[in-house]
Amino acid sequence: MPVRSLTSPVLRWPDAQAVDQAVRRWARKIAAKRPEILRIGYFGSYARGNWGVGSDLDLVMVVDRAEQPFERRASQLDLTELPVPAEVLVYTVEEWERLSSQKGRFALMLNKETIWIYSRSTT
Repeated sequence: MPVRSLTSPVLRWPDAQAVDQAVRRWARKIAAKRPEILRIGYFGSYARGNWGVGSDLDLVMVVDRAEQPFERRASQLDLTELPVPAEVLVYTVEEWERLSSQKGRFALMLNKETIWIYSRSTT
C-alpha cells in the first residue's frame, strides 16, 4: 500500500516496476498453493502504462475449476501482499474461452492488453 514518509505528510505511491515485481512474487506464491490456477495476468492502467497515484491493480486469473460462483471467487484470495489496492476477476477455462471469443469491448480490451505474469506449465 502507499506509504507515508516519517518526515512528510505526503503519500508515496509505488511505481509500476515495484508493482510488477510484487505482483509476480504474489502470483508465484499463490499458484504454488493453489494447483487449480492456470494463468494470472494484469490489465488496465498498469498494463497500459498510464497508472497514477490512486490507481488500483486489475488482475485476471484463469483456473481449471471453481466451486464458488464467479462473484465470490476473488474473495478467497489474499491480496494483502500487493503494494496497491487490487481487484481480481477469476474465470474458469470455459468462461475465459467463451469471453475471449466474444467481440465485446471488455473482451477485446482483455485480449489486447493483459500482461500474463504466470502460466502453469502443462508438460
